[in-house]
Amino acid sequence: MKHIVLGTAGHVDHGKTALVKALTGVDTDRLKEEKERGITIELGFAPLDLEGDQKIGVVDVPGHEKFVKNMVAGATGIDLVIMVIAADEGVMPQTREHLDICTLLGIRHGVVVLTKVDLVDEEWLSLERDDIREFLRGTFLADAPIIPCSAVTGRGIPELRRVIGEAISILEDRRDSGLFRLPIDRVFTMKGFGTVVTGTLVSGKVEVGDTVKVMPSQIQAKIRGIQVHNESQEAAESGQRTAINLQGVEKETVLRGEVLTHPGIFESSQRLDVYLHYLRGGERKLKTRSLVRFHTGTSEMIARVLLLAREEIEPGEKTFAQVLLESPVVVMGRDRFVLRSYSPVRTIGGGEILDPHGRKQKKRVIDRFLGELEVLHSGNDTERAETIIGRTGPAGLSAWDLAVRMGAAMADLQKILRDLVQKKKVILPEKDGSRIIAYPVYQALQDRLLTEIEGYHRKHPLKEGMSKEELRMILPAEVDSKLFNMAAKELEKESRIAVEKESVRLTGHRVSLKGELEGLKAKIVQAYLKATLSPPSVKEVLERFDSKPEEVQSVLGVLLKEGVIVKVTEDLYFHRDPVNQLRDDYIRLLAKDGKATPATFKDLTGLTRKFIIPLMEYFDLTKLTIRVGDHRMLRERKEK
Repeated sequence: MKHIVLGTAGHVDHGKTALVKALTGVDTDRLKEEKERGITIELGFAPLDLEGDQKIGVVDVPGHEKFVKNMVAGATGIDLVIMVIAADEGVMPQTREHLDICTLLGIRHGVVVLTKVDLVDEEWLSLERDDIREFLRGTFLADAPIIPCSAVTGRGIPELRRVIGEAISILEDRRDSGLFRLPIDRVFTMKGFGTVVTGTLVSGKVEVGDTVKVMPSQIQAKIRGIQVHNESQEAAESGQRTAINLQGVEKETVLRGEVLTHPGIFESSQRLDVYLHYLRGGERKLKTRSLVRFHTGTSEMIARVLLLAREEIEPGEKTFAQVLLESPVVVMGRDRFVLRSYSPVRTIGGGEILDPHGRKQKKRVIDRFLGELEVLHSGNDTERAETIIGRTGPAGLSAWDLAVRMGAAMADLQKILRDLVQKKKVILPEKDGSRIIAYPVYQALQDRLLTEIEGYHRKHPLKEGMSKEELRMILPAEVDSKLFNMAAKELEKESRIAVEKESVRLTGHRVSLKGELEGLKAKIVQAYLKATLSPPSVKEVLERFDSKPEEVQSVLGVLLKEGVIVKVTEDLYFHRDPVNQLRDDYIRLLAKDGKATPATFKDLTGLTRKFIIPLMEYFDLTKLTIRVGDHRMLRERKEK
């Protein structure tokens, strides 16, 4: 069964509340002030029973210009609108404004009710019909039925019920992302129950016992009870008017305009990318950075409209823009919004949210940015998904984040993502697929790695490679170790780079010593050969030669790479020839005596403790010997 919300709209004192009472038997004006003044101030709600056991929710909105913000809140989630026009007054200012609001909120179906027909004759009624039909020309209500009604005599009420039933039968199913979201339009306390919030459940499902979050205030609570149409239920679904009893939450901490959601799904935002329709009724151009009142869901906040690549637009124009909010809001892609002027307050425009997490743009890339917004506005779901993923750069996003930013159902999104992965349009760095990154972004990261390594080789031609940690630190903070390692590993697999321990180089890079450096190399080799087993420290070598320390260090690196010299400790290198000769002598000693101590090693070499201990430990590390207590033995003999 479809879950439908029917809403009223129209000028103040045109009989909306009386009409709802005639249809449902419920007086939705519950406040003392409403009774005294005879006008609706706050939203009213009532269930409407139709034939075929169809029960729908009815939202009665205020018509007075001072309470239009309440009307906008009530229009959230409406599937079908009753545009109420009094026969004795005809079209009035709030009739026009409410019609604009319904249009901007994306409402596409409705019925027109001509109320108070008991106050006019048939000739006047016929003229009003013609005027109303002309007024509705070109709007979504252009072909809507016009039903004359009287809440006093009951005229037209049965026909209106029938027309509502027919309209509901042809309504397409509402778009449902599957993510639970209830914009709060009322907060009150019930004795014995505690805090209760109400609203139209615009997407998803919620059950008694669920843990929920009030956003953006981040208050967490548990659902104690649910009512739909004043009846207790175990669950509520998209499209239902719902009252939810929150456990452990004080009434004062929850505000109308906030959103009830499941934890971990939504994040608040203060910069929105939008498609804006500036209404024709505007008296002047809309300039960039204009101060406005922004309405979406049940919230109202002050904001500035930032036009993109333009300084102003004419009434009636549509354009891409950003909305910069003074307070955070929780919304999804494809949500609708309404703009009202800051002062004097009137409805001036609205439109569709293209991306709830917009980012500040630089003028030099504005054309690309506008291209992205065009895709988000008019592209298919696959194109929109690619665009959103691409906008997140190397940080990527989760499938839940993508669903929120697209306003898409998770079931539909999973199929799109499978296709994108198969076509190599996106990558999934984590095994569980929890993060999605656009493939062009991944390729750009690999290109950046190659560029940085190449630049390092040009700057340091005598260094074998670049430190992996140094390379990673150059990259944007969004590039974490997992993504970095994945990109480097793939480049290595493609033989475009070589990774050696903690350094990385281009595969074609080789340190080449020419001219003076070749001569320096010969001098250093000779110095180590001459020193035999008592070589200078690395620090002494750097100081001994009349060359730049970095050149000496580079030559040492080449000699180590070539195996000409042997690294025994960080500060002690030996030429390989005396070390190899010592190795042979050491093996003969161990074979003869079965073991060696520092004292016997000294007798063998004539060296001081400064060289004895490092060399004995070196032979341990190279697996020639093994230490047993305070002496060494040949490893192969020990293993036997």
